[in-house]
Amino acid sequence: MIFLRHPTPRVDPGICYGRLDIDITEQGREQIARALETTPRITRLLASPALRCRALAQALAERDGIEPVFDERLWEMDMGEWEGLDWRDIPREVSEPWSADPYNLPTPGGESFRDLQVRVLEALAGVGRETAIVCHAGPIRAMQMAWHGLTFREAFTATPGYAEPIELHPAE
Repeated sequence: MIFLRHPTPRVDPGICYGRLDIDITEQGREQIARALETTPRITRLLASPALRCRALAQALAERDGIEPVFDERLWEMDMGEWEGLDWRDIPREVSEPWSADPYNLPTPGGESFRDLQVRVLEALAGVGRETAIVCHAGPIRAMQMAWHGLTFREAFTATPGYAEPIELHPAE
């Protein structure tokens, strides 16, 4: 499978966003053009319904003459009450306990990383190798953990590039 993180979002640095539905920058439109050149042909495309994923998904689908399938389970992690806040404005007495174990602990009013991983695994059950998945860094990292045995810490050592194809498959 080919995973692509959405293009660069139009959001200020330091803002917490997961389910915040934001568009992409002009640079993001250039990244889509590069992705069309570097992504192999596909026969199926699944994507997060987030605005920042749609333009890339639709461009790839149009290139290959297929219909994209938008799946709610491919959204980024729900950050709950922190959505749209500057990380510096989130009280430390709330963020520090969560940051000690974000895999198991949900954000206030949101979800844990494990919750994200479970729903993304469900969305991708039975999906074939010729499929592209346009989503977010969180779901990509979740699959690296599930399919390649990475720890949470290892999955977060590198950030997936914007609109860059990454090949990932379940371990066989």
